[in-house]
Order: sequence, then C-alpha cells, then structure tokens
Amino acid sequence: MLENLSHYDILLASNSPRRRELLAGLGIQYQVVSLPEIDETYPPSLQGSEIPQFISRQKADAYKSMMTPRTLLITADTIVWLNGKVYGKPTDDNDARKMLRELSGNTHIVITGVTITTTNFQRVFAVESEVTFDNLSDEEIDYYVENYKPLDKAGAYGIQEWIGYIGVTGLKGSYFNVMGLPIQRLYNELKQIKPIML
Repeated sequence: MLENLSHYDILLASNSPRRRELLAGLGIQYQVVSLPEIDETYPPSLQGSEIPQFISRQKADAYKSMMTPRTLLITADTIVWLNGKVYGKPTDDNDARKMLRELSGNTHIVITGVTITTTNFQRVFAVESEVTFDNLSDEEIDYYVENYKPLDKAGAYGIQEWIGYIGVTGLKGSYFNVMGLPIQRLYNELKQIKPIML
C-alpha cells in the first residue's frame, strides 16, 4: 500500500518510540530524525487543537533546511486538554503526580496535531479522542510514576501502559491517537499525496 510514496524519502521527526512503532505499522520505509532543543512554545491565545497543530508546524519549520524535493517530513505533537487547561509533558515526578490527580475521575481530551511537509506543500490537521479515568488512589499514582517514568508523555501517562489497564474506563475516538499518532487519519492523508514524477 501507499505506492504513491515509493519515491519519497520519508522522515519522522520524533523521539517518541510510540510514534515510531505506529508509523512502522503502516509498512512503509522511513527514517527517524531528531534535532535537539526545538522550540515548543506557543502563543497563549491558542486554544485546544490549535496548540498541537501550531507546535507540529514549528517542529516542521526546524527541519526545512535539511529537506530536498524528495523529502516527506512528518511531525506531531500531543497534548491533554481538560477544563480549558493544557497538560503537556510533566517537568518532574511531582508534576506528573499532580497531573494524574487532576485527570483522576474525569474525562479529558487527547489532541494530536500532525504536519506533513514536502518542499511543495504542507498539510496540518488534528485528531481528538476522549478518555475517561476512574478515580485513582495516591498509591496507584505513585506506583505508576515510580515504575513507568511518564515524563516523556503528555498528561503524564501512556494509555498502553499499566495505568491505562487499570485506570481508563472509557475511550471515544482513536486509541492510537492517545498513544501519540492518529495513524488511521495519517494513512488517509498520505494516500492523497501525489507521487513524485521522476
């Protein structure tokens, strides 16, 4: 599948092992690239899905100098959104515990913004999933933070890990989006890309 991409050099700009695993599941050849210290700040006026779309576009801009006419670059950013507040990656274990206490017993939205970039075009989109958590005890939160080190995850949790097994009581939307990449939507977007004419 995705023969239209056969002449592209596909780059996934991400440190996330979850995103790498999900993209590999499409059966396409790609390389991982990662630049240090990409600016992930955003204007405070942005709300909800505007935030990860803006950041994924900023990430793409950071790689423009290494792109050729054959490059197809995929960048993404994920946030958790609850009651008008953004939950990104926690700064430390205590911040992770605080986030999880606030998510406990509530339904939040996981939003992933994705940017597909070539030298000829750029496509930006976002996908939202609703996740409902059971009430989590302090002991359960401590156990998860100490054993799974969720500092690289938006909202301080990975749905595919222990806390997802014991804590998630409801999911509306894409499970893979909550992992960090809305792979079904990405597949549909990639299908629409015109092949390179050699």
